[in-house]
Amino acid sequence: MAKKIGSHVSFSDKQLVNAANEAVSYGSSTFMIYTGAPQNTRRKPLEEKHIEEGRGIMQAHGIDEIVVHAPYIINLGSYKGNTFDLAVDFLQEEIRRTHTLGVKNIVLHPGAYTEKDLDYGIARIAEGLNEVLKGTSETDVKIALETMAGKGTEIGRTFEEIARIMEAVEDNDRLTVCFDTCHVHDAGYDIVNDLDGVLEQFDKTVGLNKLAVLHLNDSKNPRGAGKDRHAPVGAGWIGFEAMKRIVDHEKLQHLPMILETPWIGKDDATQRPMYEAEIALLRGDHRERFGDEFLEHVEKLGAFFGEKDVHHRNFIVSTWDTLKSDAKAKKADPREPMDRLYDMVLEDKLFANLTEEQINHRLTAWLAGVDVAKLA
Repeated sequence: MAKKIGSHVSFSDKQLVNAANEAVSYGSSTFMIYTGAPQNTRRKPLEEKHIEEGRGIMQAHGIDEIVVHAPYIINLGSYKGNTFDLAVDFLQEEIRRTHTLGVKNIVLHPGAYTEKDLDYGIARIAEGLNEVLKGTSETDVKIALETMAGKGTEIGRTFEEIARIMEAVEDNDRLTVCFDTCHVHDAGYDIVNDLDGVLEQFDKTVGLNKLAVLHLNDSKNPRGAGKDRHAPVGAGWIGFEAMKRIVDHEKLQHLPMILETPWIGKDDATQRPMYEAEIALLRGDHRERFGDEFLEHVEKLGAFFGEKDVHHRNFIVSTWDTLKSDAKAKKADPREPMDRLYDMVLEDKLFANLTEEQINHRLTAWLAGVDVAKLA
């Protein structure tokens, strides 16, 4: 079975056409969109022409399943009447838009209980979901509740919280789950050393049959930090090898897998996503995607960092540890791991003819920490 790996892409301009073309440029076999800005309720009407043309692009490149993400401003856990009503009404609207696009799952952050408590929040979210699902019964769209990291009062930090919400919803056949690797790690689950154990716990608590979407994100924080800060694949505490095990796991590999990793660059104007390299490395077709010279460059990076006694995992973990635990050191040098590695390469003029993005692609491959030629 061909893996469905992609990323969040832009839905602006020509909507599904723009999204599909961007996804194809990264070598994606799935992708995720917001139907408008995630931080507000402003939405442009869906253009039938763009939907039809976008589907044509998807079909031509073998993309048969994509995902919509609901905006962050929806909080079904709120005790405030106007906030709750807005969440219900707007989520219904988003579900109808998702249905029009022909998409089956819309990912939703369950909500936060703010000044109330967990029990109140779970009951309130279930109340909202019951209303939302009744009001969109003409669609077959399912709501994929996202596993959360545990920051603030957000709900969904444990599998038990997700299960409690589902149990309290009448039409819970229309509820699924989005498993976010960064969030699950930050919530305290050991997906690095005990992935099978975590999946077994999820199966007993929620049911693996409820899994519909994977979010593939590394983490800038150690396990259990409850922070929710995404890192590029291999450049965080989870690491490439653990991420690759997730992608290849027999119980997960049929799911659409979506990268939401941060863009990398020395300044805002030059920041670029690492999606193309991350997708190719996780799928294992990076030789086909980038060519033999790419692999030679990665080997060159290995020799370069070897001479400096820089080990990929030790460097990543120790740098994040210093940034999180030593305020004085962070003030003196706030650069994140990828920035530091890039600066080393730049200082030695290792790849004088490559762009910043190309160098970072090669660094992403080096951070895989394995013989990339054998991976290909």
